[in-house]
Amino acid sequence: MTKYFTLFLIFVCFAANAQIQITVIDAKTQNPLNNVLVRPETGKAQITNTSGILAFSGSEDKNFTFFKSGYEAFSAKFGAGEHIVKLIEKSFNLSEVTVTAFESERPLLEQSAAIAVVSEQDFSRFNETSIVNSFNTKPGIRIEERAPASYRISIRGSSLRSPFGVRNVKVYWNEVPFTSPDGTTALNLLDLSNIRNAEVIKGPSGSIYGAGNGGVINLYSPANPIGGRISADFMVGDFGMTRYKLGLSQQVGNGGFEASFVSQKADGYREHAAMDRQVFQLGGFFSVSDKQEIRTQLLISDLNYQIPGALNADQLAEDPTQARPGSVNQNSSISQQSVFASLGHLYRFSPKIKNSTTLYLNTNDFENPFILDYKKELGFGFGGRTKFTFDGKLAGKDLRIIAGGEYQTSITDAQNFGNVNGVADTVRFADKLRATQGFLFQQAEWDLMENFMLTFALSENFSSLEIDRQINASGGQTGLQERKFDPIVVPRFALNYQFNDYSGAYGSISSGFSPPTIDEVRTNEGSLNLDLEAEKGVNYEVGYRIGKGKLNLDLTAFYFKLEQTITTYTNSQGVVLFRNAGYTDQKGIEAAIDYALIRNGVTFIRDLKIGTAFTGNYFKFKDYQKKDNDFSGNDLTGVSPNTLVTRLDLRTKPGVYLNLTHQFVDEIPLNDANTVYQDAYNLVNMRFGWARSFAGKWELEAFAGVDNLLDESYSLGNDLNPFGGRYYQPAPTRNWYGGVKVAFLY
Repeated sequence: MTKYFTLFLIFVCFAANAQIQITVIDAKTQNPLNNVLVRPETGKAQITNTSGILAFSGSEDKNFTFFKSGYEAFSAKFGAGEHIVKLIEKSFNLSEVTVTAFESERPLLEQSAAIAVVSEQDFSRFNETSIVNSFNTKPGIRIEERAPASYRISIRGSSLRSPFGVRNVKVYWNEVPFTSPDGTTALNLLDLSNIRNAEVIKGPSGSIYGAGNGGVINLYSPANPIGGRISADFMVGDFGMTRYKLGLSQQVGNGGFEASFVSQKADGYREHAAMDRQVFQLGGFFSVSDKQEIRTQLLISDLNYQIPGALNADQLAEDPTQARPGSVNQNSSISQQSVFASLGHLYRFSPKIKNSTTLYLNTNDFENPFILDYKKELGFGFGGRTKFTFDGKLAGKDLRIIAGGEYQTSITDAQNFGNVNGVADTVRFADKLRATQGFLFQQAEWDLMENFMLTFALSENFSSLEIDRQINASGGQTGLQERKFDPIVVPRFALNYQFNDYSGAYGSISSGFSPPTIDEVRTNEGSLNLDLEAEKGVNYEVGYRIGKGKLNLDLTAFYFKLEQTITTYTNSQGVVLFRNAGYTDQKGIEAAIDYALIRNGVTFIRDLKIGTAFTGNYFKFKDYQKKDNDFSGNDLTGVSPNTLVTRLDLRTKPGVYLNLTHQFVDEIPLNDANTVYQDAYNLVNMRFGWARSFAGKWELEAFAGVDNLLDESYSLGNDLNPFGGRYYQPAPTRNWYGGVKVAFLY
C-alpha cells in the first residue's frame, strides 16, 4: 500500500510540474531566435529569451503559433516535453522565392521570364504613401507620379500612350482583373495597405493575360490571418501630409477575415496639388473542406486630387511650386468613388486536377473638371477569370497543362461639358460607352529532361469598343459607332535550363498586342479616332539567375520590336490626341545584384544587405514620319537610357534599422524631335526607425525618414510632346516624415 501511495505522490508532483518547453531556432543557421512571439490556442502568449527558449505549464496537447519579423509564420501542436521549432526566414535567395507568374506556381529560378518581386520589405523601406519608390528600385520598371495619386507606369518602355493614367499594363488584384476592359487601370484607388506583395512580369505576356505589350502586375492582399490582431498606424510629413490606418484581422476556424480603413491627405508641394483618399477593404478566406476554398474581397475607395498641370521652362524657373495658369480657376481635379467586389473559388478535383475561378463586379463615379472642359462618367463593369490546372506525365516526364478564359465588359454614361470657373456648364457631347474584351488561353510546361523545361502557350483574343453618341452640340454625327478588332492569336515559347539547385538560364519568344483605349479613341474635344490601330509586338529575351547563400544575381537582355506604335501630340487648344507611328526598335539589358554582408547575425548587427539594379533602355524610332519631319532613328520619347539604383539595409539587435536608397536617372528626351530633355538627376531617400515586440502581445514601431535628401530639382513624370512647351511637372524638394505603428495580438 505504501508503494502505491508513493507512486501516486510522484505522479501528482510530475503532473503539477509538467510543462511544454519549446526552443526556437533558425532553420538554416540553427542559431537560437529571441523575441519570437509564441501564442497558444488558450492562455497568455510569451516571447522567447536570448536562448530561444520558453515554457508553458500543463501537459495537454495545444496548438501554438509562432511569429517573428522576417520569418514565415508557423503553427503546430505540442504536448508535455521538450520540442524544437525551426523557423524559416522569408525568402532572400532567388532559389527560394516562389512566384505564381503565368498561372504556374514555381520557384523563380524555374520561371522562363523576367519577373520582379516587390515584397513587404520593399514597401516598408519608404514612406508607405504610394507604390512609386518601392517599384522603382526594380530594373525595367518606372512608375511616375506627376501629382499626388496621379500615376503612370512604364515597364520596359515609354509613357507615350499615357499622358495621364495607367495604360498598356495589365493589373490583377488577388487574381481578379483590376484593369478595366477599355484598357485603363485606376491603380490610385488602392492604398499600399491593400497590397502585401507584387509580381511584375516584364514584356509581352498575352499568352496568359490577354492584351498588353507593357507587362503584367499581379498584386496580392495581406495573407490569411493567424489568430487575432488589431493595429493602428499614424504618420505625418511635410507639405501637409497625414495618414492613418486602422486594421483588424481575425482567424475563424481554418479561415478568417481582415478589415482595414486608411485615410491619407496632403496639401502637396505645388499650388493646387492637394489629395484626399479614404479606402476601406474587407477580405475573407474560408476553407470549406480539403477540396474547396473561398476568398472574398470588398474595396470601397473615395479619391479626390487636384491637378496642378505642367509648366514651361520660364514658369519653372520663376516658381516651380506654381500651378499651370488656369488650373486653379477651372478647378482642374479628379473626384472618383468606386466599389470593387470579388468572389473566388478553388476546387481540387483530385491531386492532379484543380480549378480556380474568380468573378468581380465594380462601379465607378468619375468627375474631372479640366482647364478645357468638364467630364462626368458613371459606369459599372463585371467579368471573371477561370483556369484549370492538370499535373501529370508525358513520356514519363512531368507535364503541367493550364487552360482557361477571361471575360470583361463595362458600360459607362459619359458626358463632357463646358467648364466655367470649375462648374459644369452646357453639355458639349454625351455618349453611352461599352468596352468588351475576352480571351481563351492554354499553356503546357513539359520537363523534356532533367533540369530542362519547355513552355508553349497561346491565347485567342477579341475586343470591341462601342460609342453611342447621344448629344453632339457642335452638330456633328450622333448614333452608334463601333470598332471590333480582328481576333488575334498570341503565342509564347520558352526554354528553361537549371545548371544546379541555385542557378539557371532561360530564353523566350513572346508576342503581344494592345488595342487603343476608349480615352485614346474618344478625345476631350469630341472627335472619334476609330481608325487607330492596335499595337503589336514581338519580344526576344534571354536571362540568367543565381541564388546561392548570400548572393542573388538576375541578368536579362531583350529585343522588342513594336509595330503601329501609338504616340501622342497636342493640338493648338491643348488637347492630347493619338496616332500610330510606324514601329520602334527596343533593345535593353537589366541587372539586379543583392548581397547579404551579414544575415541573421548574433552580434549587434543582425542584418546588413546591399543591392543594386541597373536598367539600360536603348530604344529608337525606326520608322516615324510626322508631316515633313522624319524622326526615324531618334531616341524613344520619355525613356531614360540608363537608370541605376543602389540600396543599403541595416537591422540591429535592439531593433534599430536603417534603409538608404540612391537612384540615378539619366537624361530623358521629352519630345519626338529629341530637342528637349529632362536633365539627369540623383534621388536619395532614407528611412530609419525602431521596432520591437513586448509582453508577447504588443508590437511597436517608431520611424522617420527623408525623401529627396539632396534637394534635387526634377520631375517625376513629364508631359511629352506638349503644346506651348509645357513639359515640366516639378516633384517635391527635400521633405521629412515620421510616424508610429502599434499592434495588439490577442
